Amino acid sequence: QVQLVESGGGLVEAGGSLRLSCAASGIIFKINTMGWFRQAPGKQRELVASITSGGSTNYADSVKGRFTISRDNAKNTVYLQMNSLKPEDTAVYYCNLKDFRTSWGQGTHVTVSS
Repeated sequence: QVQLVESGGGLVEAGGSLRLSCAASGIIFKINTMGWFRQAPGKQRELVASITSGGSTNYADSVKGRFTISRDNAKNTVYLQMNSLKPEDTAVYYCNLKDFRTSWGQGTHVTVSS
């Protein structure tokens, strides 16, 4: 079983920055993809960004140029640097790990005030 613990959410003004972290523990297959999803009130959960264990990244169009995903394979940790935040980025952000199964974190709230 995999445990994912997120941190770094909070309240920030529009134009500000936040950095999310997610540490994975347990038995994890070395070849995997870690990512961040978000779910705003009344909306479906959507992919924000993902990164493979080899370093390939993928971003939602809405965050390209503003968010950067990175990972430390030795620590099984993934980061999401969020810059130039907008009120529409307000959501619960969930960490995700896919190896031979899919695991989710408990979510961390990000609120961007206008």
